[in-house]
Amino acid sequence: MPTKKRKNGDSHSGIGSMSAKQLKRKKPINTDVMVDIKPLTKNQEKFFDEYNKGRNIFAYGAAGTGKTFVALYLALKEVLDVVTPYEKVYIVRSLVSTREIGFLPGDHEDKSFLYQIPYKNMVKYMFEMTDDTEFEMLYGALKTQETIGFWSTSFIRGTTMDNAIIIVDEMQNLNFHELDSIITRVGENCKIVFCGDASQSDLTKTNERNGILDFSKIIAAMDQDFSTIEFGLDDIVRSGLVRNYLLAKNALNM
Repeated sequence: MPTKKRKNGDSHSGIGSMSAKQLKRKKPINTDVMVDIKPLTKNQEKFFDEYNKGRNIFAYGAAGTGKTFVALYLALKEVLDVVTPYEKVYIVRSLVSTREIGFLPGDHEDKSFLYQIPYKNMVKYMFEMTDDTEFEMLYGALKTQETIGFWSTSFIRGTTMDNAIIIVDEMQNLNFHELDSIITRVGENCKIVFCGDASQSDLTKTNERNGILDFSKIIAAMDQDFSTIEFGLDDIVRSGLVRNYLLAKNALNM
């Protein structure tokens, strides 16, 4: 995970300095408590650089390399910046292997709750709060004000996402139709970031597993719009047992 340090700067919470973006929120988020996170590897640094150039990102490769964490940090940082046009971070993924989210109990929020926990834990690392209660209040504000939103591929059809940064996570678990549906939902003033690792696909049908390969060929032909970043074993930032397991798994071609 990238290194972090406390961010210095003025709070954006003063009424007189509120932007139109802040005024839409019931309570502007104090960005003083957001930490300044730096890349740890060359490909993380490339991710930062390409993203900050305004590029869409197609990031794939080894697990444990911080692809999703970097994407979420950069997206959230930009959304909370009052001078950008971005108002929301949308995290899109397939929630269940069958995609039949309707069979799960509750509404969309209830159905996606368990899948939101890893992202909540990432956000917690991005803010320096005094205790868990203070963080819960901040995270609750991010969710209530829809600064962070979660979408499953089952619910994305027919929608258009504007003024947003879209993170498509675990893209290897999406078939071509789902990937195609997501990218065609992108509206005005948007960035999109794809993250995943084809070797970790939960899809069992060959034609579905090949969807990400076909989609990646289209993205490669769109080099005017996308920067493609491949993460390798040297980019693994998890330590100890997890790192050793991932290296051993790769060495055995498993």
